[in-house]
Amino acid sequence: WRSMLGGDSAAAADLVHAVRAACPGQRLKLIIESGELPLPETIRQASRIGLDAGVNFLKTSTGKTAHGASLEAARLMLECIAMQPRAVGFKASGGIRTVADAAAYIELVRTVLGNGALSSQRLRFGASSLLGDIERVLSGISGPGAAPTSAY
Repeated sequence: WRSMLGGDSAAAADLVHAVRAACPGQRLKLIIESGELPLPETIRQASRIGLDAGVNFLKTSTGKTAHGASLEAARLMLECIAMQPRAVGFKASGGIRTVADAAAYIELVRTVLGNGALSSQRLRFGASSLLGDIERVLSGISGPGAAPTSAY
């Protein structure tokens, strides 16, 4: 992503193609770090680089940078995936902390890719920050941030 940010898309493409060549037949996920790329066209270009290299998943973020996933960046990435003749997965990560946040991404995937993309083979979440809210919702505790009770 730093190469993309610096305008060196060729270096980014070379790296992604080299990784794909090094692991033929393996599932490959490309992390775009979309929150660190300020221009929509750069996010599209990074997505196309990965898709052209044959990645199996595009992921919004590591969750380790200052800016994680956004619905706008996800839409751009999903639109690139939608143009592929093959099924490519999408993983939203970085800043998705509530079930309501996840629901917005689920609806976006449904809108852009259709109901068929709503499976673990095509849609995933970086769940480290989301898990607590999922447990809270499933346990019936009200309010985000409430400590979930565990039946484990």
